[in-house]
Amino acid sequence: MILAGDIGGTKTVLSILSGDADGSLTCVQEQTYSSRLFPEFDDILTAFLPAGVNIKSACFGVAGPVVNQRCQTTNLPWLLDAAALKIKLGTAKVKLLNDLEAMALGMLYLPEHDLVELNPNAETQEGNIAVIAAGTGLGEAILYWDGNKHHPMATEGGHSDFAAQNPRQDQLLAYLRKSYPDHVSYERILSGIGFSHLYDFLCEQGFAPPCPDVPDNNSDVDRNAVISGLGVSGEDRLCAEAVRLFVELYGAETGNLALKSLAIGGIFIGGGIGPKILPAMQDGNFIQAFKAKGRFFSLLDKIPVKLSLNPRTPLIGAINYFDL
Repeated sequence: MILAGDIGGTKTVLSILSGDADGSLTCVQEQTYSSRLFPEFDDILTAFLPAGVNIKSACFGVAGPVVNQRCQTTNLPWLLDAAALKIKLGTAKVKLLNDLEAMALGMLYLPEHDLVELNPNAETQEGNIAVIAAGTGLGEAILYWDGNKHHPMATEGGHSDFAAQNPRQDQLLAYLRKSYPDHVSYERILSGIGFSHLYDFLCEQGFAPPCPDVPDNNSDVDRNAVISGLGVSGEDRLCAEAVRLFVELYGAETGNLALKSLAIGGIFIGGGIGPKILPAMQDGNFIQAFKAKGRFFSLLDKIPVKLSLNPRTPLIGAINYFDL
């Protein structure tokens, strides 16, 4: 049996698969858990694993930096240790991957119908690939091309400094510094909470009257989902501008990542937010910001930029890791 997991700040997905004689895999059991309901990852494992199961190998994509096969999760109080997991699972084949590292690997196994091309001028090329994913946080990873195959590489690029590109974004940066005086990262904007930050910023700027349907910050209702939903539908002017600004910044940072990794092989966009705001991602604002890199416009103009519609991509990467 193979055990694979996608461990995120919001949810954790675990899957057990059996290998067939022809090398194919069959899912035996799969379960999704609300991560914050469990004090430790070990509690989820105990709840999930069938009695007497024989695990041959296990791989987990984890939302946090993996150093020496240990990970203190970024948005959870969990500490995962591969050495301890080897003892619990009874196998020497245990691997912890950063969640974006797992997602990057999973992207290589997706069929074309799970991907939406955002760049109308895209041309297929061999080379490095980069992955960016806005969700609970902002993840970034690289697939290094060695001339024969791609190798996933983790980064924590989502926590790099937010760089303003125009007067409106200058004002946004100054606004965010009130809440984050030591460091304003891209993750503060390009994540779920980013919609609230952008909406509140635009309210302060007097861009439009506040929307009566948007709850306050203390509400039990998912405020960010309300803002993004009303923005994509165009039902509210302020919410629509928040989504437009989000997409513009998402495109700009995706272009930054493409330059830093020289990802001429393409960009994959993962995470839960992209598919939920797909019409806004396709209206041209994203790809325009992606390419707006001065002298490097012509390089970025031909790079494929594909948005994944498959939420299981990190799990697919974890499942296939030991086949590398």
